Amino acid sequence: MSNKTKVLFVCLGNICRSPLGEGIFRKIVVDAGLADCFEIDSCGTGAWHVGHLPDPGSIKVAERHGIDLTTQRARQLAAKDLTDFDYILAMDQNNLRNINLLGSVCGKLHLLREFDPLHSKDLNVPDPYGLPGDSFQEVFEIVERCCQVFLTAVKENL
Repeated sequence: MSNKTKVLFVCLGNICRSPLGEGIFRKIVVDAGLADCFEIDSCGTGAWHVGHLPDPGSIKVAERHGIDLTTQRARQLAAKDLTDFDYILAMDQNNLRNINLLGSVCGKLHLLREFDPLHSKDLNVPDPYGLPGDSFQEVFEIVERCCQVFLTAVKENL
């Protein structure tokens, strides 16, 4: 049995936002010297892109920040994930609702933007799918801010 803290990032198709969450959080954790303390993954609530690489926009913006997403492949959220992970971070209200429909998550489910010090009333990470490249940079910045704050919050429980 692993005593690593298990963190799952969830968006709709697991090709834009959640792969960025996984990649960004992994880099932050490694940079903090805490790689041995975490298991990090991502998935989507939908099955449209299962087995696919992340969106080229996500890959490109991540590369500009020294993060490689090309080892990731999209997968769909499974009921088993609800028990296997300590933290499940949804990118928006729709995904939060879909996760709740799959089963009980007993306090481990959060919207990622709950950890955004700059958020307004909107707790949704915008979906850059099909939008211009600068949309991916905006999402990167939001996710990175949230991941930094989330790590600070979680370190208290390590």
